[in-house]
Amino acid sequence: MVVVLRALGLGDLLTAVPALRGLRRAFPDHRLLLAAPKPLEPLALAAEAADEVVHAAPLASLPPRLAGADLAVNLHGRGPESHRVLVAARPRRLLAFAHEEVPSSTRLPAWCPGEHEVDRWCRLLREAGTPADPTDLRLDPGRLPSGEAAHGATLIHPGAASGARCWPAERFAAVARREREAGRRVVLTGAPAEERLARAIAGAAGLPAQAVLAGRTGLLELAALVAAAERVVCGDTGVAHLATALATPSVVLFGPTPPDEWGPRVDPGRHRALWAGARGDPHAAEPAAGLLSLEVRDVLGALDDLDRLDLAA
Repeated sequence: MVVVLRALGLGDLLTAVPALRGLRRAFPDHRLLLAAPKPLEPLALAAEAADEVVHAAPLASLPPRLAGADLAVNLHGRGPESHRVLVAARPRRLLAFAHEEVPSSTRLPAWCPGEHEVDRWCRLLREAGTPADPTDLRLDPGRLPSGEAAHGATLIHPGAASGARCWPAERFAAVARREREAGRRVVLTGAPAEERLARAIAGAAGLPAQAVLAGRTGLLELAALVAAAERVVCGDTGVAHLATALATPSVVLFGPTPPDEWGPRVDPGRHRALWAGARGDPHAAEPAAGLLSLEVRDVLGALDDLDRLDLAA
């Protein structure tokens, strides 16, 4: 049994897919169990990133049945807290980044600040002798349900996990209005808690009620909508990573964290990562100053640039 800890969010799962696939190839005779939030299970299985997802909360003790694994891999963080979660499960071997407070990790690979999130976890494996390809992050749309509701549309996902990464609603509405006026269909997605935000943006942009898909989809259905859309506009959130994984052109607004660390890892020509160059706290409650410096015209210009994209190239 191989146990992997990545008890984080959607974007975290998707950036770990190349490393997870590398582990599955390297240990074909072992069952790979991913300790992660249960809502991620359908997508993790569709991505063929694990054999099973075992419900785990961030930094909480692992279920007893994960104890004694042949290998425990920390794809959650640099430690020491996440290291200790795995050490407490008594694996035969630990693979993690070195941390002086966890003796069993001190001879392991070193953490490198500023590394792209996809590359970081692939390097951890490679330095331990396990090949992992950072470009192996595609999702197969054929393993998803129908996304007909977003077929050919501009999909706008205005929410994010923290206020620091939320561009103002009125600016999203201005983008949606321009897309509508240009004759494009627009749909708005989001979690159930973001449905009110999506409806407010739709109202301000003059969109019909049926354009609001927020709160009406599970994770696989959301991925299907992204796959079917013509392009995506969103902040630095999980939907941006879905667009990368599904090769859907996107405009992604980065605020406190640079795209060099969390931006599209493949197909740079398909994606426009907007960043003002100002770092900040990604967990802050208020929008980052750098994010607020991105104007509606910046996003519209990036969308116009996508209009000129030769997808056959």
